[in-house]
Amino acid sequence: MDRGPDDETVPIAELLDERRRLLNVAYWMLGRSQDADGVVAETYRRWYGLCDEHRVRIAEPRSWLVKTVGGICLERLAPTGRSDPAPVGVAPPQDLDDEVSHALLEALDTLSPTERAAFVLNDVFGMAPGTVAAVVGQTEQECGELAARARHSLRTRRAHPTTPQQHDRVVRAVRQACAAENPDRLTSLLAPDATVFFDGGGKVRTLTRPVHGARRVTHSLLTLLAGRPRTTLNCRSVNGRTAIVVRYAGEVAAVISLDVAGEHVVQIWAVLNPDKLRHWNRAATQEK
Repeated sequence: MDRGPDDETVPIAELLDERRRLLNVAYWMLGRSQDADGVVAETYRRWYGLCDEHRVRIAEPRSWLVKTVGGICLERLAPTGRSDPAPVGVAPPQDLDDEVSHALLEALDTLSPTERAAFVLNDVFGMAPGTVAAVVGQTEQECGELAARARHSLRTRRAHPTTPQQHDRVVRAVRQACAAENPDRLTSLLAPDATVFFDGGGKVRTLTRPVHGARRVTHSLLTLLAGRPRTTLNCRSVNGRTAIVVRYAGEVAAVISLDVAGEHVVQIWAVLNPDKLRHWNRAATQEK
């Protein structure tokens, strides 16, 4: 039997519990309570933007809301747009104290968007594999692999902490190896299971899946940065950490962020999406 509009009425305790869960999911995926609040507001806006007939036919409204929150968070997660975690206003899950949650949020900020989503939904919230897959937009098996890779990355960072000075030194060495097109040197700077992610946003032709393994990452990165007379690589601070900014003919064409554990790079994000680089080029124009 179809539900009528009156059937949308639910106990206030359930309403508040639902909102708190949505806020927590968004908070753990984005790392900032203010951003989480905005995502939840957008989620409810989309919910009430549905026609009444469509809305009442949704068998599990909370599941729909969680999937929508996750989708919006994935849209907003980007290496060049990440902010430092500021855990205020939204409490972490009850089994984690503030000190642990802050440390975990900082570690999560080093993961790729899909890894972070898979790990948070699976490990932090214990959601069903089907729900995680629906949010992330990949198969259950792929999401399991993403979560496993996230756990490995988090364990590696914990076992091999890196100071800002170490991070800066390794990134500058990577830039030099790329500029010199030296594959052996670049490979030596990468962890054996290093991974590179290419974010083209469908706006430029690039790999849509991550590349794993030091040798393959080296080949992909050097191919991307193959020497051209008008291509330059410079180190700049991006979200408080040294990254590589690639310019072609004076225009920012890529921002490459690296996650370092000890003395080796474990993950790389190459942002090539022109939309995400627009503010870089706008700033460069204003400086002229």
